[in-house]
Amino acid sequence: MSAVVVGEKVPEFTLAATGDQAISLSSLLGQGFVVLYFYPKDDTPGCTTEGKDFTEHFSRIEAAGARVLGISRDSVKSHEKFKCKYGFPFELLSDEDESLCTLFDVIKMKNMYGKQVRGIERSTFIIDNQGVLRREWRKVKVPGHVEEVIAVLEELSD
Repeated sequence: MSAVVVGEKVPEFTLAATGDQAISLSSLLGQGFVVLYFYPKDDTPGCTTEGKDFTEHFSRIEAAGARVLGISRDSVKSHEKFKCKYGFPFELLSDEDESLCTLFDVIKMKNMYGKQVRGIERSTFIIDNQGVLRREWRKVKVPGHVEEVIAVLEELSD
């Protein structure tokens, strides 16, 4: 399966999520925008900051007609602990087999302590009501990112 492209429909997916549920793209369509943010690992400094930023601005994201979903390769059990620890008001999806990470082409070779490792490149995507990918951010730097996502959501909502 080839990677998603801005302006095209995102293929159907279903992943296990927090709250003892499975979330599929088809179940989200028609309910507003979907913000998918891929992050490397639960309970690490950058990922915690990013989750807190989405939490801090959650009401503005909802007001722009969007739903937030965080995705990493961690297990649902790990996600539940991470979500509970920081009180995230959105669900976290577990992509242990990297199917969604592969679809969105976010698995990259990264340098960690001088070694090459495969990991998730921090990335965010906005999908519209019809399942079309409207915007993508790759190699995300956390500071100011959520505000940028909100600005685009507000622009798309007009």
